[in-house]
Amino acid sequence: MFDDRVLVEKKVAEEPEIEHHLQSLLKTRTAGDPNDPQILFTDLTPTRIEQELEAMGTPLCDDTIRQWMDDQHLRLRKIAKVLPGGSSVDRDAQFQNISQLIDQYKSAGNPYFSVDTKAKEFQGQLFRQGRVRCSQPFKSYDHDFPSLANGVIIPHGIFDPVRNCGHLNIGLSRDTTEFACDSLQWYWNRIGKQCYPDASSILLLCDGGGSNSASKYIFKNDLQAVVDAIGIEIQVAHYPSYCSKYNPIERRFFCHVSRVCTGMLFDTLETAVKLMRKATTSTGLKTTVNVIKRIYKAGRNASEIMKERIRKTVHFADFLPKWNYKLTPQTRQ
Repeated sequence: MFDDRVLVEKKVAEEPEIEHHLQSLLKTRTAGDPNDPQILFTDLTPTRIEQELEAMGTPLCDDTIRQWMDDQHLRLRKIAKVLPGGSSVDRDAQFQNISQLIDQYKSAGNPYFSVDTKAKEFQGQLFRQGRVRCSQPFKSYDHDFPSLANGVIIPHGIFDPVRNCGHLNIGLSRDTTEFACDSLQWYWNRIGKQCYPDASSILLLCDGGGSNSASKYIFKNDLQAVVDAIGIEIQVAHYPSYCSKYNPIERRFFCHVSRVCTGMLFDTLETAVKLMRKATTSTGLKTTVNVIKRIYKAGRNASEIMKERIRKTVHFADFLPKWNYKLTPQTRQ
């Protein structure tokens, strides 16, 4: 059996007028990106081109036209969300600093964890993007109103690059600093300290915003409570603004969680947990999942007294202190 591309090339070669008509149609209906000469696009569809060629006396079926357009690199594509929303003058310096910190912690046998909260999901018969091989499609509501959901699923992730293991604590209320810190404390008490019994320090790699925002005093306050509870210092290194995609948890853990859940209904909490636990890879990624049922309140802010205490107890680094600081166990009076 001939390859479709070979058949298209043969058809066009046998009738050069077809190639001429195709090129003439696209010449007047192809636009470009003024910032990138490699990007071209057209509003003509294979069906519309078929109609135009028919009128020119050189009929060609739309399947053949579609293959020809693919060969011209005019394929159907979606917008790629890859452009940063801004930049930071200290971006490269912080990347280098994070790399050095990772090397220090690995050499000392201390753990470093990449942490973040995955996008919120709704629980119930609500539509989710993706396709699944099945005899009949799953059924969802015809509208995605939050009021139709049975609840929310907020996965907070902790990824250990050295062990290639990821953990998800699923929250059922809000993505707050308390939730993020409770998640970290739960993970350390039940998994982390068993894997690193001799650890003297923990390095956290975080985004610059969200529930672990670099600018929030309340995050530092709640993280200090974790440090006091576990009795081990925690060093925090935030990725610069607009650089969250460089956080290892995004490309080495969350993408695989999304893969195993794509196209599946989160009809129940149990279904979501079961699916997320299947996030494994041929290179050895393993996933554990837990549910935190505590209800968290929104709108907590740091008081002036809290801010003053944090300024005294948090050890801000000399180098880019807005993104780098250390918390040590404190004896509360």
